[in-house]
Amino acid sequence: MLGLSYFSFADLWSPLFLAAILLLIAGYFVVIGPLSGKFPGSGPVSLWQRLLFVSGIIALYLAQGGPVSLLGHIMFSFHMLSMALSYLVAVPLIMLGIPEWIWRALLKVNPLRRLSFLAHPVVAALVFNGLFSLYHIPAIHDYVMLNFTVHRLYYLVLFLTAGLMWWTLINPLPERRMASGLGKIGFIFLNMVLLTPACGLIIFADQTLYATYSDPDTWAQAMGYCVSGDPAVLLQNFGGPTFFGLMSPKVDQQVGGIAMKFIQEIIFASMLAYVFYHWYKKENGQDDAEVSGSPSEVDGGHLTRA
Repeated sequence: MLGLSYFSFADLWSPLFLAAILLLIAGYFVVIGPLSGKFPGSGPVSLWQRLLFVSGIIALYLAQGGPVSLLGHIMFSFHMLSMALSYLVAVPLIMLGIPEWIWRALLKVNPLRRLSFLAHPVVAALVFNGLFSLYHIPAIHDYVMLNFTVHRLYYLVLFLTAGLMWWTLINPLPERRMASGLGKIGFIFLNMVLLTPACGLIIFADQTLYATYSDPDTWAQAMGYCVSGDPAVLLQNFGGPTFFGLMSPKVDQQVGGIAMKFIQEIIFASMLAYVFYHWYKKENGQDDAEVSGSPSEVDGGHLTRA
């Protein structure tokens, strides 16, 4: 299927990355279990949260170490699927799976506190979407794909900035919230708008933009970082990425842009409905959890009484 039978188990499943992923999951369960008593205010973690964390880690593995990652070096549409899984699916699921008491412990680390300005909603949205759009400028994309260290570092930075972007929407700490319900709605629309130019460039381009998916030599060099053996053998055996393609490079490119925008729209539309529902309940005095008692909210980074 899709030419996967031509590649080895190691090429498809990245055993070292899989081992790292399994260790990360094991570490999570150790922290929320035997080591939880070392965290102030710790408590039991629900089964739902555990499932969210594990699901997010699995999504990240499939996108960056599993078959989707390999196919992302062959077809641009799968590259964009990998992007969506990594930063629009895996990141929020992982964050939702981390309990409040771990977040409070993490945010006490001094280097993180000094970088807190990056979590400001507008800054976070501009940084993540800016880096994502910059990456998909053809010359930059091909350079990153052909330089292994730069590739890994850029993806790590995208992962971290995606976390900063999602923090505005799924921050579980009432004392650190920087946006009201209406502010979150505006933030969602801002993210939807900021990603549109990059997707539009890809969808409506009248030619193939990326040598990685159209030039056989460039493709073979990029593939050399994710498969074993001599990249020259790939050229001898397959001739280039079109051997595996279900569609022409141009159509594949358009499908990738559409898929990225479509997935983003679905995810943010779902988040918009969720935020609007709870904001509406609060505004109408129906959200007892927030209306009763004496809640505190963050306004511009300073605690104020509601």
